[in-house]
Amino acid sequence: MLRTDHHLTPDDLAKALRSDAAEGLTSRPKSLPPKWFYDERGSELFEEITRLAEYYPTRAERRILRERAGEIAAESGADTLVELGAGSGEKTRLLLDALSGAGTLNRFVPVDVSGDFLGEAAAAIGGAYPGLEVHAVVADFERHLHLLPSGGRRLVAVLGSTLGNQPPAERVSFLGDLHSGCTEGDTLLLGVDLVKDPARLVAAYDDPRGVTAEFNRNVLRVLNRELGAEFEPEGFDHVAAWDPDAEWVEMRLRSRTRRRVRVAALESTVEFAAGEEMRTEISAKFRRERIEAELGAAGFSLQEWWTDSAGDFAVLLARP
Repeated sequence: MLRTDHHLTPDDLAKALRSDAAEGLTSRPKSLPPKWFYDERGSELFEEITRLAEYYPTRAERRILRERAGEIAAESGADTLVELGAGSGEKTRLLLDALSGAGTLNRFVPVDVSGDFLGEAAAAIGGAYPGLEVHAVVADFERHLHLLPSGGRRLVAVLGSTLGNQPPAERVSFLGDLHSGCTEGDTLLLGVDLVKDPARLVAAYDDPRGVTAEFNRNVLRVLNRELGAEFEPEGFDHVAAWDPDAEWVEMRLRSRTRRRVRVAALESTVEFAAGEEMRTEISAKFRRERIEAELGAAGFSLQEWWTDSAGDFAVLLARP
């Protein structure tokens, strides 16, 4: 059985993009949220990034889930998998297979901002798991956690180190909102990238083939298409840098020259100095004590901690 709840319309997304662009392009320093990377072309580029030799997180997380999915199913006892930032690939199915094998799986709740992508992914899962209730939710999980389906014993999965795209205060707020919607039987499954050699970290976000650079510049094409902006993407250099104090990798776009960019939907012109940088993503890296403290501040207790053999990545299970 397949049903879909819509808490976002294309007009909602358009308004959100205008709001984020208006705020980010006039701030100092300039910034844009990373969620706007993922139009159709951006999603294709990210899939290509995950196959690059330099980009280890996806492979490491998949390896942990392949080895530990049975333990996750047993520890959680979940009958419902809620996936924030839904996927349709191997990681999702590893969890579904484990819960099904444990004899508890009844329902899958994929959540994503893209209704088209979500519809395709939900239909594929429904076809692969006959009898599974698939309750898709078109929503921004940073805003609509209180609207997610409740009931049963839920395993809420936030994979792909998605949590690392938020600064600390926002992470704790997000985790707190998650906690507010949890019941005693729910569990939280997080995938987090770990602190390691900065050279390896930066290489994962600045590959020599330039795929990540193209992915980064694609956000300017999104602004051009959706907001009538007049960015010249090739006039911006991709920058990836490690911040040792914040312990995160920043991706930025650096203007090669002084320029004025008209943004029709905002009825404004944005000025860039030569060499001025606009931040497009942070990707925080974690130590166990740090994520455990943040979980604790939000009301969660860390129950299990699994890493790959190299210690590059961690998947953890927490309870409210």
